[in-house]
Amino acid sequence: MFKNLSQRDTCTVEWSDLIYYRCPRERDLIAYYKNFADDLYSGELNNCVAESGGRKSKGKPNGKKPVPEEKKLYLEPEYTKLRITDFEFKELVMLPREIDLNEWLASNTTTFFHHINLQYSTISEFCTGESCQTMAVCNTQYYWYDERGKKIKCTAPQYVDFVMSSVQKLVTDEDVFPTKYGKEFPNSFESLVKKICKYLFHVLAHIYSSHFKETLALELHGHLNTLYTHFILFIREFNLVDPKETTIMDDLTEILCSSGSGSSSNGSGNSSAGAQNHVKER
Repeated sequence: MFKNLSQRDTCTVEWSDLIYYRCPRERDLIAYYKNFADDLYSGELNNCVAESGGRKSKGKPNGKKPVPEEKKLYLEPEYTKLRITDFEFKELVMLPREIDLNEWLASNTTTFFHHINLQYSTISEFCTGESCQTMAVCNTQYYWYDERGKKIKCTAPQYVDFVMSSVQKLVTDEDVFPTKYGKEFPNSFESLVKKICKYLFHVLAHIYSSHFKETLALELHGHLNTLYTHFILFIREFNLVDPKETTIMDDLTEILCSSGSGSSSNGSGNSSAGAQNHVKER
């Protein structure tokens, strides 16, 4: 059994109690992720940040239409081949026989929230209202919708702040993500998890699309690739995000998750290429 599920802590991550507990190789993965977090919190990346020189703001006509990158650097073979582990994630994301589905979704979703938040924090000082005037991924522009459904146009850092704040509120709500023994998950739990995963995907995609150079400067692209691969295979395993939503990153997904996952690509690789001709809004 997952012995410490009742102590799921969304503020202080207990690495040994997370989802990597079923075999020795998974414990190696814990060490990789933990070392990544330790580096961040100990400030050992500060020199790398200083040396990277910051993100240069790209010109945008009237501050409206984002300028697409001429070349997707994150697709270069020398960068896509780097991971922090060679573990088979397709096996890792599968629901263990002794674990309740909602508990598995809750544990993984909380974990991904922390890791993606941590990954974004490494480049957050380069993601500013000036450099990222819209929440853009390639040529798709995302808008935030408030609790009343009102569409809000915001900068990328504002959008990410909305995402992280709303997800933090959900995962710390005992009525949504219960941690007490015997307390039931709400009927809307799966739909809330799907909503969270959609927004977390937007954040990951924005890091690749707009801040991969900074990630390279920090030498954290191996961590990003590993996190992306794990996340994508997890949401595919449980159908948590509409494939149309992830189409924009199909080229990267095909490279990083090609092992045994080609059937999930829905043959939509060409649609992301067509997106290069105009700006989409969501």
